Amino acid sequence: MQMKYRLMGAAIALALSAGGAQAAVSAQEAAKLGTSLTPFGAEQAGNADGSIPAWTGGITQPPAGYQGNGQHHVDPFAEDKPLFTISKANLEQYRDRLSAGQIALFNAYPDTYQMPVYPSRRSGSAPQWVYDNSLKNATTARLVEGGNGFADAYGGVPFPIPQSGLEALWNHIVRYRGTYITRRSAEVAVQRNGAFSPVVSEVEALFRYYDPKGGYADLDNILFYYLNFTKSPARLAGGAALVHETLDQVKEPRQAWAYAAGQRRVRRAPNLAYDTPIAASEGLRTADDTDMFNGAPDRYDWKLLGKKELYIPYNNYKISSPEVKYKDVLQVGHINPALTRNELHRVWVVEGTLKPGARHVYGKRTLYLDEDSWQAAVVDQYDTRGELWRVSIAYLKNYYDLPTTWSAMEAFHDLQSRRYHVQNLDSEEPATVVFTKATPEDSYFTPSALRRRGTR
Repeated sequence: MQMKYRLMGAAIALALSAGGAQAAVSAQEAAKLGTSLTPFGAEQAGNADGSIPAWTGGITQPPAGYQGNGQHHVDPFAEDKPLFTISKANLEQYRDRLSAGQIALFNAYPDTYQMPVYPSRRSGSAPQWVYDNSLKNATTARLVEGGNGFADAYGGVPFPIPQSGLEALWNHIVRYRGTYITRRSAEVAVQRNGAFSPVVSEVEALFRYYDPKGGYADLDNILFYYLNFTKSPARLAGGAALVHETLDQVKEPRQAWAYAAGQRRVRRAPNLAYDTPIAASEGLRTADDTDMFNGAPDRYDWKLLGKKELYIPYNNYKISSPEVKYKDVLQVGHINPALTRNELHRVWVVEGTLKPGARHVYGKRTLYLDEDSWQAAVVDQYDTRGELWRVSIAYLKNYYDLPTTWSAMEAFHDLQSRRYHVQNLDSEEPATVVFTKATPEDSYFTPSALRRRGTR
């Protein structure tokens, strides 16, 4: 398969390795942001044949009928019809615009896996203050500690004009998702025969990096706080977890605590990082698979391979509609294709290769990052023999009540076991993500506060 990568500017070289500290771009280079580049560093112009349109600001206000405050989103593109559908039968026609993992799913499920392709809508948008901070970060942000963290960036994309794989990866890790959010959703491990049993949780997260009143010095190496309260099934209900997510996890690993409802006690949890299997997924994803990629990047050599035009899930409002039941979404082997929407977009391609002597179940992982949001849309994971093993897919949409582009849900496919795991199902829940609640103090996210809030 020929990979048609396109590079942005002479400063970015193919296979550029990100080993040490990187300097910020010049003021002259940063001046492209908001002109030829979007505030997040994407190309404003469309592609040559017009199949990818120019970015004109994205969704700037919610569509008619949307009331806000966690209401499931109204589809602003409900009248769009598919241009065509990719299937096993016509796969060769579209192979150059698919990842290896996407192609593997067509081969694994030739009779059922499909990708309906719709007109491309560059709906990505964010608040002006996030754009402003991204512009400032472009000339100040720098990688530190061998790339295990960064400094002199705050409240926006740290590297909107990335010059290494690590810079692009950090853009994904700290992409904008609001400041304080609450969400009730389900996660599901779907068995080979299609059987599943949802685990429903309520989540709260405070993204300290995006506190509009904060600054560089206020982080104290804490990117965000995370709380999870299990609501069902009954055998798990009442359990809870607290996480302090650190920026440099080599210097200071993430801290985690678990609340056991039966004992009414809070205990320090093991450090769930790197390739630790996640129990709720029945081993179908690792700790650093979560959120498509999270945590410390230090076990891989990261390369920025440039850009590629790729069919990725985008503007997926139908899949999270309250009219859709979980049984309608979850099919044998994969998500119901009829509920998905795919579009042609430009993505940054970032490849991580396991360092000599480092330990991880994945020998290589390739991330495809949406240029308009820095959200990873597809991730292909290879085992240590070089065989494609797992494929992660994020079904993106614009949460226009904030606004931001984020995943409506994520699916983690294991090509060997023919099972998959899904996170953030919420079509059967009373609401989706709520961004409008008052931001709590840091003391709200402490082990003692967790103990007070715990229930049987």
